[in-house]
Amino acid sequence: MARSTTRPVVKLTSTAGTGVTYVTRKNRLNDPDRLVLRKYDPTVGGHVLFREER
Repeated sequence: MARSTTRPVVKLTSTAGTGVTYVTRKNRLNDPDRLVLRKYDPTVGGHVLFREER
């Protein structure tokens, strides 16, 4: 099956500036703005905000 353009792969980068990234998919119809998730940053040793990078 072909990949859908409705759910693209996005890269989430830590706002703490550590360079840690996560890769996930998002639904463009439900979340047209940049995605912001609170995830674990192993360099910081805690949860921080991760923002979608384009």
